[in-house]
Amino acid sequence: MRVLVTGGAGFIGSHYVRQALSGEYPTLSDAEVVVLDKLTYAGNEKNLEPVAGNPRFRFVKGDICDPNLVSEVMSGVDLVVHFAAESHVDRSIFGSADFVLTNVLGTQTLLQAALGAGVGKFVHVSTDEVYGSIETGSWTEDHVLEPNSPYSASKASSDLLARAFYRTHKLPVCVTRCSNNYGPYQFPEKVIPLFVTNLLDGKKVPLYGDGLNVRDWLHVDDHCRGIQLVADSGRAGEIYNIGGGTELTNADLTERLLAALDAGWEMVEPVEDRKGHDRRYSVDITKISEELGYAPRVSFADGLADTVRWYQANRAWWEPLKGRAALADTSGGPALP
Repeated sequence: MRVLVTGGAGFIGSHYVRQALSGEYPTLSDAEVVVLDKLTYAGNEKNLEPVAGNPRFRFVKGDICDPNLVSEVMSGVDLVVHFAAESHVDRSIFGSADFVLTNVLGTQTLLQAALGAGVGKFVHVSTDEVYGSIETGSWTEDHVLEPNSPYSASKASSDLLARAFYRTHKLPVCVTRCSNNYGPYQFPEKVIPLFVTNLLDGKKVPLYGDGLNVRDWLHVDDHCRGIQLVADSGRAGEIYNIGGGTELTNADLTERLLAALDAGWEMVEPVEDRKGHDRRYSVDITKISEELGYAPRVSFADGLADTVRWYQANRAWWEPLKGRAALADTSGGPALP
């Protein structure tokens, strides 16, 4: 079996690859895993060092918008797990062209190549942000898409392309929509690693607006396990929400991070709210739970403590990336969910 993982040098994709090659997913125990990654500022080959010597692993540097390269690496592939995306909301607000190019055209290029290669399953990894904002309750998979940022609009567009390839061509596509991920190896522009690394350096952390925006937190290990359940048994043409079951305001999350690093509220710097900042996200995971047996296993308390410890122990990994994030950042603002 051959698996193509796009964006496999990024935070979530690299976790999936490491798990797949370490025997965590029984159906992939003998699979060849091919990673296709452009290595933009958030892609990092160091994320794959733990499996770099595995004979079942192959890395290809390249762009998912390159149809010739994509067709070449798609040859003989049985399963595509498509993580590759521009994913930083703040960056999309200040410049959306890269988001449309990668997230829409890149996805179309992959779908077309998968169709031509006769791929047996294509899992398109998306986000709960395509639904917009919800005051009460939780989104089910059939909820209308109302994206509010250029990033989420580009992801919604790619979701619709995936659906269209199933409806038109019967390409066996599944779409997953996750809530906010956290865990080790996350690029330090995102809120948890940004706050942790700032506090480790004695710097203040930026908190948007009144701090009352609500997010559901999902450990990357639970997310990738849910993705593999969909890859193994998800019904073609279906969408599956994957959530973590821990809803927190950004202020609550900040308090937990301050406590974990023995810092006080004086280390918080309130900043002007993000444009179009969605107030609350919440996904209903009934479908994936009942159909595929998914349930989050990592408690937020344990997952957050482990994540903080990982950043404390891996300064050599994240310290160079803080400079890369600053150079790549055109928003001038913090990075919050």
